Parts: sequence; C-alpha cells; structure tokens
Amino acid sequence: MLVLVVNAGSSSLKSQLIETDTGVSSMKCLAEKVGAADGYMNVSYAPDFEKIKYDMPDVTVADCLAKLLEVLVEDETSPISSLEEIAVIGNRAVHGGEYFTESVLVDDDVLAKYDACSDLAPLHNPPGLACMRMVRERYPQIPQVAVFDTAFHATMPAKAYMYPIPMEYYEKYSIRRYGFHGTSHGYAARTAAELVGKPVEELGIITCHLGNGGSITAVDGGKSVDTTMGLTPLEGIMMGTRCGDIDPAIIPFLISKEGLSGAEVDTILNKKSGFLGVSGVSSDMRDVEEAAAAGNENAQLAIDMYIYRVQKAIGSYFAILPHTDVVVMTAGVGENSISAREQIFAGLEHMGMKLDKERNQVRGENTIISADDSPVTICLVAADEEACIASDAAAIASNL
Repeated sequence: MLVLVVNAGSSSLKSQLIETDTGVSSMKCLAEKVGAADGYMNVSYAPDFEKIKYDMPDVTVADCLAKLLEVLVEDETSPISSLEEIAVIGNRAVHGGEYFTESVLVDDDVLAKYDACSDLAPLHNPPGLACMRMVRERYPQIPQVAVFDTAFHATMPAKAYMYPIPMEYYEKYSIRRYGFHGTSHGYAARTAAELVGKPVEELGIITCHLGNGGSITAVDGGKSVDTTMGLTPLEGIMMGTRCGDIDPAIIPFLISKEGLSGAEVDTILNKKSGFLGVSGVSSDMRDVEEAAAAGNENAQLAIDMYIYRVQKAIGSYFAILPHTDVVVMTAGVGENSISAREQIFAGLEHMGMKLDKERNQVRGENTIISADDSPVTICLVAADEEACIASDAAAIASNL
C-alpha cells in the first residue's frame, strides 16, 4: 500500500512516499524556514534522491503540503502520476490529549478534538491541523490517519501521569503527564525485542530517544509505564534548546527579577536553554562537542550536564521497572554519538549495563552494543518514525 507520510512542524514539513509492502521510500520532501522570506522546499525521488529545490517564501506549512501534492502530479520524474495512487495519508499528530489513545481515521470530530488540544502543543498542533484540513477540503477522496505522539503513553498508570498539584486543575484543564515521541519509543522497544530474540511482552525496556528533543521511557511488557516528557515536551532531560527539569520557582523568580512576561520566560526555557543556553555555542551536540574539544569550558559543562541527566533518568526507570532487561539508544544523538553513549554507560556499569567499546563504534544501525557478559543488553536502533506512521495508516486504511 502506498502511503504519503506527513510530518508538519512549527516551521518545517517532512514527507515521504512509502510502499508499506516493501518498506521502500520513493519520494522524500523537506521544507524548512517555512513562513520566512527565505523558506524553501526540497523534493527528491528514488533511486538517486537528487534534490529539486522550490522557493517557498512567506507561506504556511499547509501551503507547502499543497505545493507538494501538485508537484507529485505535475513533475514527470515523480513516482506517481495521479493522487489516486496514494492509498492513504498518514499524519504525525503531536498532542492528542486524553482524547486519543491510538491512531485514528481523520474525520470532522477528530479534527475538532485535535484542535481542542492545541493549547497543549501550540507550536505543533495548529500546522498539523491545517495540513489535515487542507487535504480534507481539497482532496476529500484521500483517506487520512492521525498517528499521535502521545498515544503510546496512554498506558501509564495514574501514579505516573498525575502531578501533585490541586486536583481541580486536572479536572478543569486535564493537566497531567502525556509524554511524547511515542511512535519512536514503541518502535525502539519492539525492534530491540527482535534483536534480543524475545517477545516484547516479556521484557523490561528503557528506551532513550536522544535527539535535539529527547525523552526516555520505561516500557514494561511492551507498554509505556512512565516517560520523562510531561504536559508539554519541555519537561524531562536537557535538550538542544529546552531546559528539561528545573525548579518551577525559577519561573516567577525570573519574572520578578527580569521584568519578563510568562510568554517571554516560556520562550527562554523552550528556545534559548539546553545545550544552546549553557554552551553559548549551538543547540547541536556535534557543534558543542567540537567546541569542548577546542577548550570551551561551557561547552564541556553542557555535555557533562546532559550525560548526567540522561544517566539519572535511566537510573530512575531502572528503579521502577520490575526488571530491566534492555536499554535502547535511538534518534540523532542516541544513534550517532559514539562518545555520548560511551560516557552515559560508563556511569551505569554498577546497574549491569556494560558497553562493548568495539561494538559501540557504529552509527545508525540496529544492533547490540553491550558486552557479552552485560546483565542488561544495550541496543542501538535507527529511528524510523515515518515507517511506523505509514504502517499505522496502512493498517487502518486496509479496513476501509
């Protein structure tokens, strides 16, 4: 089944055409700087994936998707000649609140409920919603499926997802832990189970999605029982530009001392903190590692802080799982930073997590990187959220 995967960001659009029977991608699209005067969109096709650039100044994410759908029909080198060849569109949906615990076929009721969750993810839900509405209005013949980042974490027990604040705020506003990167965590857990040759239902797994945004999840028997991100993607470990866990009293303190508004503090914590804020260099760990190697002390501090917080999160989930059998590293940093993985597990050997330094000399593969005598197996899994979205969309579309 041919699925168009759509991942709408706040200022970007990622898309692929995936044949789910083979897992092969025949088209890749990346639009960046969306909304800016220098916005652009690159589209490429198999087998060479040579990029064709389209200038997209001052447009919306939904405009980029509309342009992509036009290009797919009009470009002679496109793998399709008609949109009728697309069986279903699989949309990444960031925040489903308490409405959605699994992927769903998009209809007007789904769109209304997804819109109601926009306050919980104001940067990501609106552009995703706009893309789904645009397709529904212009191409109603193409079914759409929404695949929610939060859905995998719907299995968390109340003791994990509730915050110790007055109950009235949960009852009025549904303030609770939701978690994110669910598609990635679920895929990482299932793939790791395959690597160790055991059913995921029998395993206690800690999945580490470490990218520019990052989260760690405790997976017991294939189900999420706790995760580091919370009501929003700001909570948890230190990230590229997000602070992660801090004393909440810092917020009113900054408002008082700096004369800032709540929105301004929110911008600082979401966009100016993390690696960028501490190092003063970049939000990209590769740049920070390079600066640290050149003697930048703040860059080294940022790395030390990051490693420490990842270790603490892994340790906390080791404590709450009935048994920990596997730890998985995935996403940009998790897959590609040999140094970060080595530093993380150097501090966790007392928990039975023993890395094999030679096996660790890999990037972006699905493989085991722990030593043979490590009580806990350490796996590396290449993230493939697009394939997961395509699979969910195809499964629902096949029943139409």
